[in-house]
Amino acid sequence: MEGNKKPLGDDSGPVDNQVTRMVRNLRKRLHLRGHRVHHHFIRGASYSLGSGAVSLIILWTQSRF
Repeated sequence: MEGNKKPLGDDSGPVDNQVTRMVRNLRKRLHLRGHRVHHHFIRGASYSLGSGAVSLIILWTQSRF
């Protein structure tokens, strides 16, 4: 029975592999979430600036005519 024991640090078991995979996926998702937040913030700021610029152009043309 002693010969069937795995040495410490051996991650070849199905549970260890599943936990390692879950941790890796969780880290990847958290990393991507940070990029998504920045991307959405930049997109929102761009839309706001564009909308403001269009509003100013409309107001300027209405005041001219």
